[in-house]
Amino acid sequence: MTESTVKTSDVAVVSCPKYTPESARAALSEALSAVDGLSCIKPGMKVVIKANLVSGKNPDTATTTHPVLISELVKMLLEKGACVTVGDSPGGLYNAARLAAIYSATGMKMCEEAGAQLNRNFAQSDGKTKNGLVLHDFKYTSYLDDADLIIDFAKLKTHGMMVMSCAVKNMFGVIPGVTKPEYHSRFPEIERFSDMLIDLYENFAPCLSIIDAVYGMEGNGPTAGTPRYVGAVIASKNGHYADMAAAEIMGIDRRKLPLFCRANERGLCPNSLDELTVYGDLEKFRVKDYDLICDASSDFSLVVPKPLAWLSDKLLRPRPKLTPKKCVGCKICYDTCPKHAIEMVNGKPHFDYDKCIRCFCCQEFCPKGALHVHRSVAAKIINGK
Repeated sequence: MTESTVKTSDVAVVSCPKYTPESARAALSEALSAVDGLSCIKPGMKVVIKANLVSGKNPDTATTTHPVLISELVKMLLEKGACVTVGDSPGGLYNAARLAAIYSATGMKMCEEAGAQLNRNFAQSDGKTKNGLVLHDFKYTSYLDDADLIIDFAKLKTHGMMVMSCAVKNMFGVIPGVTKPEYHSRFPEIERFSDMLIDLYENFAPCLSIIDAVYGMEGNGPTAGTPRYVGAVIASKNGHYADMAAAEIMGIDRRKLPLFCRANERGLCPNSLDELTVYGDLEKFRVKDYDLICDASSDFSLVVPKPLAWLSDKLLRPRPKLTPKKCVGCKICYDTCPKHAIEMVNGKPHFDYDKCIRCFCCQEFCPKGALHVHRSVAAKIINGK
């Protein structure tokens, strides 16, 4: 394959067998060369790597972007003369104490040792989208104002509301942590929430999207699932394309992905990967039994006739459910719920499903993994479970 052919690839899926500097450097070099991913980096540029640091968990849990991959990317950017900052705004308080704990737990100090700065600017700014479909004004993390370019470095994970969390969903982290539930409340319908995420992604327009798929998260993602070995790194200049490759690897029907459906209807991605130039052997990394939270039942209103949407909402949509023995009564779910659909009874959360909008903030931010996404018997039968 000639160099010119390699550089025309829309998305790259390359082998990264383990989290070592050598494997990470080789995988990133190959993937970014294939998509011409670093050609826009010029000496003196300020580059932000927007990682997935959703919670303060050890990187071996597959909850966050692995520090070895980020630190090797940092070195590559520094070699091109860039100044690099690594940051994110997890759910919850967005302040120095909380981020310091998360940086420590997730191994991000490795990135500092590689020569990057970890974001310690906790100011917030008011923004307006350039061409937002549903999102017009919003608050965001001010440290992004100093960036000439943003690189979106996501993690391959399942997600209670969105089915999967990868490149486009990762940019929700530009919203300050404590205000994230507000956006679930503003956009309670899954289609509008998807459009909001797309508006954010398109507004900040990362120059490159990379997905850490060495170990993904399956099951009760995006914070309480289990690691699943894939052995790959995905890269593209277009986060929608990267997500399409990720969905193929996870075995997800893209028609059941709210983000894909909305992006496709908006003309931001094609119907199939067959319409893109893919570098690498994606079939080699496909996981046939990836444990998905919702399978095809994330939101049946996306795939059933509109007159039946109300019935699917009642009978088929998943809902948060408690495993009582894991619950410690911390009330984080109660405090996080944007619709106040949770009442604490005898120290345990009880749900008002008439108020619940299935955003799964409670499940995502439960520190003990006591909440999971529950599917009805009807939904399981439809999905062949």
